[in-house]
Amino acid sequence: MGISEEEIAERLAVLRTEHRDLDDSISALLSAGHVDQLQLARLKRRKLRLKDEIAILEDQLIPDIIA
Repeated sequence: MGISEEEIAERLAVLRTEHRDLDDSISALLSAGHVDQLQLARLKRRKLRLKDEIAILEDQLIPDIIA
């Protein structure tokens, strides 16, 4: 049995919050002056992975339309 729409929606909320938090962390790091490029790259990679996971889950919530 698959994941329910409610579970997907809850997971999406968590991922979106984490995505926003990463965005804030990246902005703070950039405005701090001295930028740790390795840390910045890790944060950006994590943010991209979250974006991909969000897109996959959103696709699961949208019903398939047969054209």
